[in-house]
Amino acid sequence: MRSSEGLVVETAPKVRLFVDAPLATGAEIAPAREQAHYLFTVMRLGEGAEVALFNGADGEWRARVARADRRGGTLVCLERMREQDHAPDVHLLFAPIKKARTDFIAEKAAEMGVRRLRPVFTRFTNSERVNVERLRAHAVEAAEQCGILSVPEVDPPATLDAVLADWPSERRLMLCDELRDAPPATQALRAAGAGPWAILIGPEGGFAPEERARLRALAFAVPVSLGPRVLRADTAAVAALALWQAALGDWG
Repeated sequence: MRSSEGLVVETAPKVRLFVDAPLATGAEIAPAREQAHYLFTVMRLGEGAEVALFNGADGEWRARVARADRRGGTLVCLERMREQDHAPDVHLLFAPIKKARTDFIAEKAAEMGVRRLRPVFTRFTNSERVNVERLRAHAVEAAEQCGILSVPEVDPPATLDAVLADWPSERRLMLCDELRDAPPATQALRAAGAGPWAILIGPEGGFAPEERARLRALAFAVPVSLGPRVLRADTAAVAALALWQAALGDWG
């Protein structure tokens, strides 16, 4: 395209793809079969077309289609368009809920810059199965669509007891409690200060009394209120992330 001054200005390719391979000038990338189907059948890209590639480590690269085959193909890296940035050091711990709403949490967490997703089974968790690969696929898709350069890691599910038993003491825990008897989140977060953090969202039934008592007794836990209304678990995850990003993250 041309600018108002008549200069030719290169625009970033509209199609972005996350790849699990090193990116550098001249590197040849073989897209996975489902990626090739998307590029060459769904998007109808042919040889010479350009795409944007990122891998969470080497920044974002302009690449050209050297070979188009819906079962494979080859992409060649041309130039780096953006240097790698890094998401704020915050993890999201959440009790799994219904499948579609758990998928929603993974998507929105990726969009909002979480480094790690950790499904946690509590006493009242009403979902017994977690498809880690499905959650990661949703996180990847969100990153591709939103222009971000990192995809959160997705941990296998674990019990709350197991997570707390191995907790690093330097990482603060934003404890979102539906009882709403804690300080407002922004006030509590700013008082606690910056550093590595995690956010814990409970299940739809809330924390069991013994879980709440244990969590509130932890030296690294920071109980917070998310406002005057009881939020659904997926809504609470988005609200908590927004408040954390505004108080301590990269939104400021």
